[in-house]
Amino acid sequence: MVFVATGFGTGYIPRAPGTFGTLVGIPFFLLLSPMNIAGYLLVISVLFGTGIFFCQVAENHFGGHDNKRIVWDEVVGYLVTMTAAPNGLVWVVVGFVLFRLFDILKPWPIGWVDRHIDGGIGVMLDDVVAGLMAMFCLQSINMFI
Repeated sequence: MVFVATGFGTGYIPRAPGTFGTLVGIPFFLLLSPMNIAGYLLVISVLFGTGIFFCQVAENHFGGHDNKRIVWDEVVGYLVTMTAAPNGLVWVVVGFVLFRLFDILKPWPIGWVDRHIDGGIGVMLDDVVAGLMAMFCLQSINMFI
């Protein structure tokens, strides 16, 4: 469970583990992107639910709140960003950049969630909120281009 929570070990990379963890989300997205929206959202829901448990186990293992080695939340947050994303490599990259910006900067309400909700749900939820905000921006960019 800790292995999954660390993004299959990418969370142990000493510099920018969240960025490397987000990169793990790209092959997941490419695998899931042919699915219809209902199937895609179902898979994300399952990954979110299991992620709460995995991240709680990993948080207990490492100690402290939202240890930087726990990156499964980045994987799921990126998948949220890419919900109904347009086709093309450029959108994979734009979604990646947008998600990382929101995850790093943590504007309201992301930062509030990060500071006030503990445990596995807190670890997962701030990245899902970041993913929702990044998804809104991605869809807005697509709409106006």
